[in-house]
Amino acid sequence: MRHNSRPIVCTNPAGDAPVSNPLIDGRQFTKDTATAAATVGTLSLAKSAHAAASDKLKLGVVGFGDRGSSAAVQALNADPGTELYAIADVFSDRMEHRYAMLQQGRANGITIDNPQDIIQRTELPRERRYVGFDAYQQVIDQVDVVILTSTPHFRPRHLAYAVDKGIHIFAEKPVAVDADGVRSCLESVRKAKQKNISLVSGLCWRYHHPRRATMKRIAEGDIGRPIAIETVYNAGGVWPPRRTRDQVNSEMEHQMRNWYYYTWLSGDGIVEQAVHALDTMAWVMGDQPPLKCWGSGGRQVRTAPQYGNIFDHFSIVYLYPNDVRGYHSSRHWSGSAQQISDYVLGSEGFCDVWKHSIRGQKNWNYSGPNNNMYQTEHDELFGAIRAGSPLNNGEYMCSSTLLAIMGRMAAYTGREITWTEALESEEGLGPSEYAWGDLPQPVVAMPGRNNS
Repeated sequence: MRHNSRPIVCTNPAGDAPVSNPLIDGRQFTKDTATAAATVGTLSLAKSAHAAASDKLKLGVVGFGDRGSSAAVQALNADPGTELYAIADVFSDRMEHRYAMLQQGRANGITIDNPQDIIQRTELPRERRYVGFDAYQQVIDQVDVVILTSTPHFRPRHLAYAVDKGIHIFAEKPVAVDADGVRSCLESVRKAKQKNISLVSGLCWRYHHPRRATMKRIAEGDIGRPIAIETVYNAGGVWPPRRTRDQVNSEMEHQMRNWYYYTWLSGDGIVEQAVHALDTMAWVMGDQPPLKCWGSGGRQVRTAPQYGNIFDHFSIVYLYPNDVRGYHSSRHWSGSAQQISDYVLGSEGFCDVWKHSIRGQKNWNYSGPNNNMYQTEHDELFGAIRAGSPLNNGEYMCSSTLLAIMGRMAAYTGREITWTEALESEEGLGPSEYAWGDLPQPVVAMPGRNNS
């Protein structure tokens, strides 16, 4: 694995000038994006930036596993003029299994209301089902819209390629596993704005109508000034490890098959899953970055070698300007009490975000309609494409991902980590090349010893 081997700034695949660090100063970030928006009129529109209702949109999926196949159905539900045109995965068995389910009118974890329609719009020949580390290029080269649901480590390069090709994007969370990836994604976000490309993030709570209404109340001051935020993501175990080393042909295959358990692939649980909770914290704070964070974590339950090198619990404190503190805890302990909750204490009230209620000087309970936030993500993406009015979630997508990464950095090292330090970190996770062969087995971080 490479650590501290990448430069602080990054260049895009075309070799453009180094990327600045806009998230260090939110005011500069806003100024830069406003300038980019002002220049859009002088640039050519993205491919299919405005598609008439009668136009067929070709959909591609990169990472055609459980989430990718389900997202494909949601995209097709969102737009009747869209057809699945090409798919890709590094493992043919996983891709073909999920594709066969679609052709039977089934998908993982969601109900298909009109199976025959989905079957017809997902028919594609074997030659448009691609396999390999570079298969994403073959898909993106042929489509108008792409769903990026591969293992998180690869998201920055897939996103950069899709933006370079000028197609619209749904990018599942998290968008990166290290600061180098975040910086790459920031550059992709900047280019997407210039090209009028729609980019929707898989941070799905931003698309939940009750939570949107709740956050609007907080933003309008119904609980006064935020003083403290608590986010909890205490879940059970994740899926068990798949295929032992003696069941695969290489160490790369073993780690890829069991990607969740390796930090370089998943980012660890705080980045891959608990990023939803931290995105809520960021949302409450208007997406301004914290000053620094500190905390702890470790492996209490999942200690066997089969669980790779990730932790199974985290506890992080984020310090924001004006002494506002964000308290986050998350864990994966099977058989233990589970809790997923978000609370905000304000100077004039208290908000239970999950119950969509406020108590204090302005009592309030949400009474409007509920919605399927996963479907709404795609409804709004395709609505923006058809209207020719680009929707871009890239700024908070990158910021919330870095919020989770800096929490992991604090737990892994036992040090305080500033926002600037996290963004400028030279840590680059992953091998120097992607091929089916040998890989070192990553070590488990030891706070106080892993100080880089």
